[in-house]
Amino acid sequence: MVATGSLSSKNSANIAELLDHGFHPGSLLNDFDYWDYVVPEPNLNEVIFEETTCQSLAKMLENCLSKSKQTKLGCSKVLVPEKLTQRIAQDVLRLSSTEPCGLRGCVMHVNLEIENVCKKLDKIVCDSSVVPTFELTLVFKQENCSWTSFRDFFFSRGRFSSGLRRTLILSSGFRLVKKKLYSLIGTTVIEEC
Repeated sequence: MVATGSLSSKNSANIAELLDHGFHPGSLLNDFDYWDYVVPEPNLNEVIFEETTCQSLAKMLENCLSKSKQTKLGCSKVLVPEKLTQRIAQDVLRLSSTEPCGLRGCVMHVNLEIENVCKKLDKIVCDSSVVPTFELTLVFKQENCSWTSFRDFFFSRGRFSSGLRRTLILSSGFRLVKKKLYSLIGTTVIEEC
């Protein structure tokens, strides 16, 4: 089909017929204006609440890593890629959005995978007054850098040796596993990011 800029007499007849039946070219604009009223405006309060919730969840994850570095990881520093905890928090909010109690019904198990072994770091209960409806298992991954282990070897040999000298570098990748607790199907969702 080829579109042209001129009207044939047959097309003129069709346009005249439309005008006779009450179609007016101005009504086309009104039809588009209709969607301006039907499509809801984003609720600014919900957007602000979600951003606040995302920030507080990211802070919980950072606190979990901070507490675990000396007690469970045996290191002095944990280097976290920029925006990693915010990305995880956004994914957690997205996965909890389909749950009956939302984020309040979440129990999150935080783990760290080091050389194909998962180490349990902490358990975060989002709201202890709500019976959990789903579990999330978050697995941080260690960055595979050979220079850090090489550097740690030299620091552990000399006068700088200390049990807490090691620096742990996290990868930007992580794994989230969602398990519904009250589902007949027992759905499990695994996301590798």
